[in-house]
Amino acid sequence: MQGNCAGRPQLSRNKANSSSRMRWTLKPHQDESQCRALEEALKVDPLVAELLLQRGIGTFEDARKFFRPRLSDLHDPFSMKDMERAVERIETAISDKENILVYGDYDVDGTTSVALLSSFLLETYPNVATYIPDRYTEGYGVSYQGIDYASDNAIGLIIALDCGVKAVAQVAYANDKGIDFIICDHHRPGEVLPAAVAVLDPKRDDCQYPYKELCGCGVGFKLAQALAQRQGRGVAELIPYLDLVATAIGADIVPMTGENRILTQFGLERINTRPRPGLQALIAQTKKEVLSSTDVVFLIAPRINAAGRMKHGLQAVELLTEANPDRAMVLAAEIETFNTERRGLDQEITEEALLQIRENEEEKRFTSVVFKEHWHKGVIGIVASRLTETYYRPTLVFTKSGEKLAASARSVKGFDVYEALEGCADYIEQFGGHKYAAGLTLSESQYELFKARFEEVVSATIDPSLLVPEIQVDALIRLDQITPRLMRIIKQFAPFGPGNPNPVFMAEHLRDTGAGRTVGQEGKHLKLSVVQETSAPIGAIGFNLGDKLGLVAGGKHFSAVFSLDENEWNGTVSLQLKLKDLR
Repeated sequence: MQGNCAGRPQLSRNKANSSSRMRWTLKPHQDESQCRALEEALKVDPLVAELLLQRGIGTFEDARKFFRPRLSDLHDPFSMKDMERAVERIETAISDKENILVYGDYDVDGTTSVALLSSFLLETYPNVATYIPDRYTEGYGVSYQGIDYASDNAIGLIIALDCGVKAVAQVAYANDKGIDFIICDHHRPGEVLPAAVAVLDPKRDDCQYPYKELCGCGVGFKLAQALAQRQGRGVAELIPYLDLVATAIGADIVPMTGENRILTQFGLERINTRPRPGLQALIAQTKKEVLSSTDVVFLIAPRINAAGRMKHGLQAVELLTEANPDRAMVLAAEIETFNTERRGLDQEITEEALLQIRENEEEKRFTSVVFKEHWHKGVIGIVASRLTETYYRPTLVFTKSGEKLAASARSVKGFDVYEALEGCADYIEQFGGHKYAAGLTLSESQYELFKARFEEVVSATIDPSLLVPEIQVDALIRLDQITPRLMRIIKQFAPFGPGNPNPVFMAEHLRDTGAGRTVGQEGKHLKLSVVQETSAPIGAIGFNLGDKLGLVAGGKHFSAVFSLDENEWNGTVSLQLKLKDLR
């Protein structure tokens, strides 16, 4: 039986279909008997019990693992398919004094992976080199140029991180040259696996590893954990590497559940207490004292990515493995220059792309596909994300890359853009990625045909409701339920991310006390002081909601969706609502 676990009024379902630009969707109420059992076991309010049940936490032990994660909760790395073979091959390479090449993608997940595994191996073995493919001359994944580099440098073993699970031809090419491969990937495998010594990928159909959502750096960490375990070392000895793992988990937008949440929790502690010199130098650029997982995503990850976008990903690896703090500051300053340049290009190209969409759009479309040959390949993924935020539909941004066109794809919540690209495979030369982000290359002669086909596939398969941004509401709440104790508990739900978002609440019959005003440049933001019936006033801030002031002026009643936040001003901390939408 579905019950109103927290004893709150029901949200009338037609509100999810109002004329607001955002869809408000209230999550279903949890089972009442489960809810009461959890309240009793944990001695928490019904509201907290419901929030926990929504996250799959139904017992005292589940809650212990959620609120007090331990490294001992991590799974045995040897339960991953091929792990034994990977460890044995590395041990053979070390005993035979072979040269090992640690190879990774040029984004945050790839560069942190390479930094982690190369540093770990270099602790005990000197013959280790690193390789990041050039974004522009080699492109994504395992390249023939990288294999040739390994051959020219007498390397017998390549360990590929955050790439390689589809590199069937490239691994065969390496095998012909007498080079073995170990692949550590987290992308969906194709029908045929490469003929590598070991393919570590939790998404393999034949892999029984209990947690499927590791990022590439997470798989690399499991390999390091297995090697350490074989050496008689405990996982606690690997804590110095968790700052890298936490950074990769945040940047790659993988679910903040299970092992990812454990690794992020300990990684954030490391970031905020004893980060490696390279990360410390990047943190100094942000002017933040304590970083959350959100800060890592929006402040640290773009800086690491800027190296691969604007120059070369190896500079990020160099920074992340640098032991000298002074040298790290110099490298971080260079990367900050790249990041500033990247922001300027991002803004310029986004404006050009928006203009192209407006000029060419004569009828309603389900997709945005834009192209200019001079657009910088390093920022088209960011531009695709910006366009998706503006038009909220599956989006592709193309540029010229050598003789071909290259594109970054981004999707909207609930729609699998990777699957849509599979429906356009006749026009594509190469593609790869995830449900919400992908990359591809094609011949310029195929561009218009592909564009038409992509629109056709998306329009035939997408639920039109997905083209309206959705706010998922965890629970209805009364303002008198918002207390410092509730805030303390919700802060313990962190680190937040996909699968464990910061709780979003809805309150009805609110009104502003008369203090409502717009703030910020050009009045973009909304600042309110709200009450509900006889409740005490509580402050509220709505970023980019300045145009909603008219909805609340003159004491009009309104509903709001928001997360809870703390506002610090002149040394005083007070609770406030961080508004997401009003109606």
